[in-house]
Amino acid sequence: MLRVQPLSQQPTLKPWVRAWLLSQWPAWYGEGGEGDLEGDVEAFAASERQLPVGLVVFLDDVPVGFGSLKQASIRSRPDLAPWAASGFVRPDHRGRGIGAFLLQALAAHAGRLGYRHVYCGTSTAVSLLTRAGWDVVEELQHAGLPLTLFRSPDLQGAVG
Repeated sequence: MLRVQPLSQQPTLKPWVRAWLLSQWPAWYGEGGEGDLEGDVEAFAASERQLPVGLVVFLDDVPVGFGSLKQASIRSRPDLAPWAASGFVRPDHRGRGIGAFLLQALAAHAGRLGYRHVYCGTSTAVSLLTRAGWDVVEELQHAGLPLTLFRSPDLQGAVG
């Protein structure tokens, strides 16, 4: 059974999240990268009510994925918020619907925080977001790579 829990309620999993993020984005979080791995993980674990928020996905009692909601993501679009970011599913658990579950959980959490939409920029999860009913906002270049910018369906019904 899949379930999600804020990282703020599972601080012992911060080392797992650090390892996952580094393995998924070594150019960003690794040596010489622009990312602040320690700072990001600490921020994701600080609160479940204020952005940024990190969510851990569990299969039964085993942590198998992570995602976050952030205030800002793509520098060229500071007008949009919040962002679904840092989506990670353990490689040995991919292809089982965990990414779709995580995406839905992030959107639902944003709805509970009062947001009407969530945004996501991706070059690798286009089919996931399309299947989830998210709308393409624009195609752009980000860090020299093509990126598709998506917006979630209206979250008004998710509030409460």
